[in-house]
Amino acid sequence: MAEKKLTPSDRNGVLDAAAMLVDRALKAGAEAAEAIVLEGQSLGVSWRLGKLEDVERSEGRDVGLRVFIGKRQAVVSTTDLSERSLKPLIERVVAMARVAPEDIYATLADRDLLAREFPDLDIDDPTPAPSAEALAAAAGEAEEAALAVEGVTNSGGAGAQWGRSGIALVTSEGFSGSYSGTSHSISCSVLAGDGTGMERDYDYSSTRHQADLDRPADIGRLAGERAVRRIGPRKVRSQSVPIVYDPRVSSGLVGHFAGAISGAAIARKSSFLQDALGKRVFAEGIEIVDDPHRKRGLRSKPFDGEGVANRAMKLIDDGMLTTWLLDTASARQLGLRSNGHAARGTGGPPSPSTTNLHMAAGSLPPEELMADIKEGLYITELIGMGVNGVTGDYSRGASGFWIENGKIAYPVSEITVAGNLKDMFLNMVPASDLVFRHATNAPTIRVEGMTVAGT
Repeated sequence: MAEKKLTPSDRNGVLDAAAMLVDRALKAGAEAAEAIVLEGQSLGVSWRLGKLEDVERSEGRDVGLRVFIGKRQAVVSTTDLSERSLKPLIERVVAMARVAPEDIYATLADRDLLAREFPDLDIDDPTPAPSAEALAAAAGEAEEAALAVEGVTNSGGAGAQWGRSGIALVTSEGFSGSYSGTSHSISCSVLAGDGTGMERDYDYSSTRHQADLDRPADIGRLAGERAVRRIGPRKVRSQSVPIVYDPRVSSGLVGHFAGAISGAAIARKSSFLQDALGKRVFAEGIEIVDDPHRKRGLRSKPFDGEGVANRAMKLIDDGMLTTWLLDTASARQLGLRSNGHAARGTGGPPSPSTTNLHMAAGSLPPEELMADIKEGLYITELIGMGVNGVTGDYSRGASGFWIENGKIAYPVSEITVAGNLKDMFLNMVPASDLVFRHATNAPTIRVEGMTVAGT
């Protein structure tokens, strides 16, 4: 077979390559097979102190092939679709499957769950890719605006990136589908203050379409203002107070919840929400939704990583846990069926994951949410990964601002906040300021009953 160059825009070519791999695997002795082809292009620049520091461009293609013989499976991946590579690769993966240990849950997705219609998600920007010069100009504009903020003394650098990726999936159960998407981003990081009193902060914007990006000057100015606000942090004494999570960090709480309802964790019995299905997990009125079909969403996709039809789902409805995140294998372990949450790369089997995840907005603006707090902590940055997925114990380094009489009073740092996610979820109140900026989004969130460890 002649070597063929594929591009994300050439969907037929990508699908042909995946279908060819499946067909050849079946002819080599596999009883079932699936192939995934991932392609990508990217261009990015780094800019610091008025000068271009770096330009990076990349193009790549990864191919994954999973084959089944009975209840045995094996996976291989490659970047080479030439004939000299493919023949031994396919022979090797079939031989691996013959001797692999049996896995009674290893199988392709059920045929009746496969997607047959693919919605238009508007995730591929049709405008031409920006040039390196255009990206450099955007990064330079962001940094210039940041350095113009009074009190900013140095730059951590600015960057601008563009990318396009294409995905094709073919299975021997009859599924064949592909999609492509673009990404645009601008970021800026600066320092304020002098000597040992310097503080760093940042801002960034990431979107599917260039037209949706925040203006570079606005990104830089906000990065500068944030850094200046952090100058002169104080320490506080250890105490139990209300804690308010800025939207930059509140999404992490939603992410911890998502990890706890992964079907894989539930099947392993390694989640603190193991017995919570159908029970109250969050405070009344709270909704958490995963929506793979959100227009221009950063993780939108028309089908999941196994070709299963996906849809928007309320994971939390009025505080109640409604479902697990399931791919085929974890669903079978639990005696259930996949609900379209499989994600995967080329080097291994699928696993459950979210797409565009968010906590719905509450009714109060952030100012009113904090109005009755005599003393409390407003968190803008978290440090470390101190979360125990089995027990729900939560302990993170934090910095932000102290709240006094319902108002932001002064910056604070070198603080640890602690609690248990079970209690935290039940004592959350979301504000009304939800904005869709990331893959996982949440409004400002107030949490009662946590411990602040300071001096």
